[in-house]
Amino acid sequence: MSELRRRGVRALGVDPGSKRIGLAVSDLSGTIASPLMVLQRSKSRQHDLHELARIARDEEAEVIVIGLPLNMDGTHGKAAKAAVAEGRRLATLVDVPIEMHDERLTTVTAERSMLDAGLNAIERRKVVDKVAAAIMLQSWLDARAARAAREA
Repeated sequence: MSELRRRGVRALGVDPGSKRIGLAVSDLSGTIASPLMVLQRSKSRQHDLHELARIARDEEAEVIVIGLPLNMDGTHGKAAKAAVAEGRRLATLVDVPIEMHDERLTTVTAERSMLDAGLNAIERRKVVDKVAAAIMLQSWLDARAARAAREA
């Protein structure tokens, strides 16, 4: 079993979008994901990647989990291919593993939870990306814990 599975892990969740990047972090035990921030895309993808690498270092991330927006049938469309390419480029800038994780319906789930909480459209737009990142990262943390339990 890998060292990251045996103990808690500090993970950075990344929900890449064309205009904004939602970010979330796990607690030090690797149990709970929380929304961190929304990074507005700049005109330079390279700048955005360097900013993500800086945030990963600042947050002391031991793994970066990038949301993979698969089509509903599980295939890789344009957005998924872009996320994979972005993950590969980010891997050249950081010294931690990068994992891709299915993020289908995370934005829909985030929108529903914020509607249920009574947030209006303007409030939701400000935070939906980081909430979606937290939902995706929580899914990855839960799957990681389930794998570790099966391997124990």
